[in-house]
Amino acid sequence: MNWLDLFTRIDGRIGRQPFWMALACIVAFELAAYLAVGERWSSIASLLAAYPEFAVFAKRGHDRNVPIWIPALFVAGAVVLNLAVLFDLSGPLESPSTLFYVIGIPVGLVAVILIIDFGFRRGTVGPNRYGPDPLTAQ
Repeated sequence: MNWLDLFTRIDGRIGRQPFWMALACIVAFELAAYLAVGERWSSIASLLAAYPEFAVFAKRGHDRNVPIWIPALFVAGAVVLNLAVLFDLSGPLESPSTLFYVIGIPVGLVAVILIIDFGFRRGTVGPNRYGPDPLTAQ
């Protein structure tokens, strides 16, 4: 597995194992930033991780034969939420504003749906329009 391609390219397909490994790296990075430097700086870390996260979700979506706009919508919502936190528009986590709920709840629901779909369901068997099956193309 080429880690650089995993986090930087949006073409092609990946299976569930690389998806979970990449997601674990992204979550660990964001969690470490939150624990080390707090909420605002962790929003900056999340913004830095937005493109790699999109690349991973896009490739996994390709394997599931899902249009790229679906993971793009999730990542865009997460970026807006992080920008709201960064510019103090959503309020602190202890008492979030209405904006946090308007953006955060839909983004959270899409995240749960995508993680269940992309993380636990098998991709398209055989080649599809995005490339060969990653389980057979070794």
